[in-house]
Amino acid sequence: MLSFILRRVFQSLLVLLIVGLVAFAMFRFVGDPVDTMLGQERTLEDIDRLRETLGLNKPFFIQYWDFLMRALQGDLGISYRQDRPVAEIIVERLPATLELAIVSGGLALGLGIILGIYTAIRRDGISANLIMSVSLIGVSLPTFLIGILLIYGFGVGIDIRIPFTDTTFNTGGMPTFGRGDTVDLGGWTTGFATWDGIQSIILPAITLGLYQMTLIMRLVRAEMLEVLRADYIRFARARGLGNRTIHFRHALKNTMVPVITVTGLQLGSIIAFAIITETVFQWPGVGLLFINAIQFVDIPVMAAYLMLISVMFVAINLIVDLLYAAIDPRLRVDGKST
Repeated sequence: MLSFILRRVFQSLLVLLIVGLVAFAMFRFVGDPVDTMLGQERTLEDIDRLRETLGLNKPFFIQYWDFLMRALQGDLGISYRQDRPVAEIIVERLPATLELAIVSGGLALGLGIILGIYTAIRRDGISANLIMSVSLIGVSLPTFLIGILLIYGFGVGIDIRIPFTDTTFNTGGMPTFGRGDTVDLGGWTTGFATWDGIQSIILPAITLGLYQMTLIMRLVRAEMLEVLRADYIRFARARGLGNRTIHFRHALKNTMVPVITVTGLQLGSIIAFAIITETVFQWPGVGLLFINAIQFVDIPVMAAYLMLISVMFVAINLIVDLLYAAIDPRLRVDGKST
């Protein structure tokens, strides 16, 4: 197991180096940060001086090497736009993104597994078929459109008239902009400690987690149906075991191996693709920070964001690989992972 972990860590470091190299190469085509930092009255001397100060006059691989060496020391550079350390800016924005990812990931994982099991066990029921039909919305609609529809339906609101009365009520009133009131807990700002903060995270979390929830639900259902048709399940029924024991002790455990793979990747994509949700709801996280950095060609911020996302993806994949051996005994041979 130790050799397996060391091998995966080495592979992860190699992936991070390649991702960083590709990101740095892409930044050369985004634009010239000097154009956004200097005014119209700039001279050639001003341009050359700023390039030398920022290190942009160095060869590409030297710039990348300098970035890696500083990053290992915790120095991610200075933001071209805000003239502040990038690490400090990310630390300020990261709690918002992590809280949004935790809530949406928990929503997707919890409801996805529960609804997947239910629709597999009750596959011929009306409610299960209704859930599968409604789940097409989460799979088909793009994230930004789901966010806009939620803003219209529960932010702006729709007037609904109660039948046989003159009374109407509006479905709106939910916060649709920003993070709401937050509390600083020793450097970690959280909205979970205020009612306004809790309300503000509901619509963005649903927007971000809906697609992942429907994907996990359909995967769990498909795997569960396949496992329930296996020979050992028929043998368990022939032995007289109850449905609860068969479904949750035998079938569910064997269902989770492929589910863990997709779930791990989806939880990583929740953080990576929170950019769209944060833009729609103006959520003050690192995704919105990245979008603003692109507009101003703030290369240190863009590089730090992509490296952060890469580290999260690699870490999640490593955890998924280790969970394989813990769940499926077939992946362990003499105490070592194959």
